[in-house]
Amino acid sequence: MKFMMLIKHADNVDQGQVPQALNEAMGPFVEAGFKSGMLKETAGLKRTSEAVRIRSKGGKLHASDGPFAESKEVVGGFAIIESPTKEKALELAREFMELHRRHWPEFECELEVRQFDEG
Repeated sequence: MKFMMLIKHADNVDQGQVPQALNEAMGPFVEAGFKSGMLKETAGLKRTSEAVRIRSKGGKLHASDGPFAESKEVVGGFAIIESPTKEKALELAREFMELHRRHWPEFECELEVRQFDEG
C-alpha cells in the first residue's frame, strides 16, 4: 500500500529556523527509510510566496500568485511511502513526528497520512 505523508505548518516557517539537532536526527531516519524500501520520495516545499494557484470556478480557470492571505497553514513537505499495512505507515509517521517533537518542541505542525487510491 502506498501512502502520502503531508506535513502542515504555518506559512511563515523558514527552513533556516530548523534546529541542527533535528537535521542531524532526520539524516539517519530518512536513510533507514530508503534502505528498508519503505520511503520512496521525500521533499520540503518552498513557501507560498513562490507558488501559483490555478482554480476552476464558473467554468473558467483563474491563476493567482502567492502568497495567499487566506492560508493559515500550508503543506510544507511530503513523503511517499510504501507499507505492508496502514499500522506500519502510521508507525513511521509517529517516528517522524517524534523527531520534531523532541528536537524542535516549539514547532507547531501536523502530519496528514493518506493512502493512495489505487483502485
